[in-house]
Amino acid sequence: MSTLVIVESPTKARTIRNFLPSSYRVEASMGHVRDLPPSAEEIPEEYKTEKWAQLGVNVESNFEPIYVIPKDKQKIVKELKAALKQADELVLATDEDREGESISWHLLQILQPKVPIKRMVFHEITQEAIREALRNCRTVDEQLVHAQETRRILDRLYGYTLSPLLWKKIARGLSAGRVQSVAVRLLVSRERERRAFRSGGYWDLKALLEHTQSQFESKLVSLGGVKVATGSDFDETTGKIAQGRNVVLLDEAQAEALKQRISGKPWTVTNLEEKAVTRKPLPPFTTSTLQQESNRKLRLSARQTMQIAQSLYERGYITYMRTDSVHLSEQAITAARECVEQKYGKNYLSPKPRQYTTKSKGAQEAHEAIRPAGNHFRTPQETDLSGAELSLYDLIWKRTVASQMADSRQTNITVELKVEDAGFRSTGKRIDFPGFLRAYVEGSDDPEAALEDQEVLLPSLKVGDHPNCKALDVVGHETQPPARFTEASLVKTLESEGIGRPSTYASVIGTIIDRGYVQLKNNALIPTFTAFAVTNLLEKYFPDLVDIRFTARMEDTLDDIAAGEAPWLPYLQKFYLGETGLEHQVKDQESKIDTKIARTIELEQLGDENDPIHYRVCIGKFGPYIEAGKGEEMITASIPQDLTPADLTPDVIRELVGQKAEGPEQLGTDPQTGTAIYVLIGPYGPYIQLGLESEENKKPKRVSLPKGVDKESVTMDMALGLLALPRLLGTHPETGAKIKAALGPFGPYVVHDQGKEGKDYRSIKAPDDVLTISLERALELLAQPKTSGRGGRGKKEIPPLRELGTHPEDGEPVNIYDGRYGPYVKHGKVNASLPKDSAVEAFTLAQGLELLAAKAGSSSSSRSKSKTTKTASKSTAKTTKTTAKKSSTTRKKTTS
Repeated sequence: MSTLVIVESPTKARTIRNFLPSSYRVEASMGHVRDLPPSAEEIPEEYKTEKWAQLGVNVESNFEPIYVIPKDKQKIVKELKAALKQADELVLATDEDREGESISWHLLQILQPKVPIKRMVFHEITQEAIREALRNCRTVDEQLVHAQETRRILDRLYGYTLSPLLWKKIARGLSAGRVQSVAVRLLVSRERERRAFRSGGYWDLKALLEHTQSQFESKLVSLGGVKVATGSDFDETTGKIAQGRNVVLLDEAQAEALKQRISGKPWTVTNLEEKAVTRKPLPPFTTSTLQQESNRKLRLSARQTMQIAQSLYERGYITYMRTDSVHLSEQAITAARECVEQKYGKNYLSPKPRQYTTKSKGAQEAHEAIRPAGNHFRTPQETDLSGAELSLYDLIWKRTVASQMADSRQTNITVELKVEDAGFRSTGKRIDFPGFLRAYVEGSDDPEAALEDQEVLLPSLKVGDHPNCKALDVVGHETQPPARFTEASLVKTLESEGIGRPSTYASVIGTIIDRGYVQLKNNALIPTFTAFAVTNLLEKYFPDLVDIRFTARMEDTLDDIAAGEAPWLPYLQKFYLGETGLEHQVKDQESKIDTKIARTIELEQLGDENDPIHYRVCIGKFGPYIEAGKGEEMITASIPQDLTPADLTPDVIRELVGQKAEGPEQLGTDPQTGTAIYVLIGPYGPYIQLGLESEENKKPKRVSLPKGVDKESVTMDMALGLLALPRLLGTHPETGAKIKAALGPFGPYVVHDQGKEGKDYRSIKAPDDVLTISLERALELLAQPKTSGRGGRGKKEIPPLRELGTHPEDGEPVNIYDGRYGPYVKHGKVNASLPKDSAVEAFTLAQGLELLAAKAGSSSSSRSKSKTTKTASKSTAKTTKTTAKKSSTTRKKTTS
């Protein structure tokens, strides 16, 4: 008897194949094999004339979805059908969550198997888990399928109904989403708070004291029995002390006067308090907490974290990585406690096994937290992992093991001191027993170092002691605006508010970055002008759809549908077709939305108080720009693409508008031609220009400033040097060909130009400078192996950015190279670009194999003859129509 097992990915297939008898054939579906039409051209012909066709959902007939097999999956489907013909049994082994259940259901609809069917689910890919899953197979859970289908349909209706409105009213290419739009609104709201924030200044004193040859710090906390103001006493909107606060606000002069008055006076300990504190370990990771902690500790994005975790799961290192549960199985608890005892000793074990309770209502898709797989936890050193994979596994291992360790015990010490009428306070912390902190400290890579940092020791003091003052300093402070969201804090907020599912946060954050709603700078998510415009429109005309409470209730309803506690069809009908439904709202509001107003962003503090000119930001066809007007006069000036609302200060505005109104400021004159040289700011940042545009000089020479060089630091010599590029350095001693230094889209470089024989490039990196590099240094660079994908004929073998390993089918290398359009993975003659924002150092062999397989399938499909393609399309349309009807029938039977 032969059995066909279908999983999602080749990596998962390879791992599972090792645990199954030879009679089992394991194949990969490469994710979803069927979905709603991704574009207009994918809509089957018989539906294209329907007014609802663009949605891919028949809103006139019980919200029946129209499913199609994407072009790049048709080859895979054909192969799976062929494999099924040779099988006596079909086992669907896709992931255990709603999406995995949905993939299995779609496979059934497409393959229409005539053999017995089993649904196998497991939480980890180990030999024991796979064998146990085979013994406990079930049928496809249509309740989970309905819940996922409802979620998918609702998200399609939301996005495909609102997005076209944004295209009309603001700009093409924008998108709206049920979770995405709320996430953007959170970022915009925080940025508004930051713009409205008024900083306040205050001063205090810091003393360095000594007692029994031990030194410690103390800070001023009161004066004359009244509390000294700190940052928490200020009103963020005025920058002044909040109303009703009875505090002493010191300026610099007053603080200096106080310092002089108490200098040399005796210090006395007036009170001492010790408080015992016990800390319990955090629960093991869920999807959300793993994303948060890997962003804080490892600086990995949510998308990168999930990519790496997916690979670790599929290769059998960790349990399933999409889970809201903090529960650990008895097997896992035993394995974790064994690790604690072996590595740290019995005294570091918790007195009894710890079990954690999941607070999230929707935590029903997985049975366990994310932990190392198996009944024995391999230590990070026992694995063959490296790079980001090793770091993430190490994080998961430590957090899981720490969850079964003893509590940490510490003592917090507070010492009150007085010198005349000034009150000071010193705080200390003593670690009495580190407990779980020996293995894991949240936010720290090194628990041992973190323990040392946490312990703040004070000398042995008692009331009445008189420590000596070794130094007394005046310290100034300024209150700070609310911190911007990082990926970690945004994920935490979305989860705490009940917005979306943690398993989708990575793709949501990736989408808002890709769509230009957000720029990621220094790990902070900064909303763009487009984000402000879209949020303004949605808040004004569709407030419910970006309301946090409304979206959270929507999520609760979807969970109720999954649990069988709510019918799916009435909910969709009310959401989309009801009196206040989405379709009616869009039709009603569209005519009320003035395009000019929708594209205008009114921001506070764009100009100075005494400036008579009114400034506003608008979204145009080519990006955001400033409108500056006084009366009927109006000037527009482009805003550079990398400039966010946070950077738009009055000084920046005056510079941009002034450059347009009065012409650019002249840097100097070219000594050879007598032409003026200017430094300007354009949509892509600052650049140097030789002369101004005119009828005689329609395309003046322009050169962008090198990366890291700002407008203010440009000198005349630098400008002349940049305008003189490309610079001839000399000739190659072997070929006699020219060698030049130049500045291109990818930065400065040297080139060995051999004409018809091709060009050989090398990047110029610091400390070398494109303006000063010599011929000798250029020859040294050209003699080095290439590190980029650019180059002509006769180029040397290009070393990879990273070697991923060998291909399991032919043993040939699979490597990552740097290409003109970014990094790509290569195997033989097949190249596949890495997804945007993927980190080269975090990319895995498993991910590379999936990209290559998808690319190979797509290339093969595109080479097919048009006649075959048309025939396949007709066949697909026919199959789609039939399966759509079947899905409707099945759904009705289930819900009746």
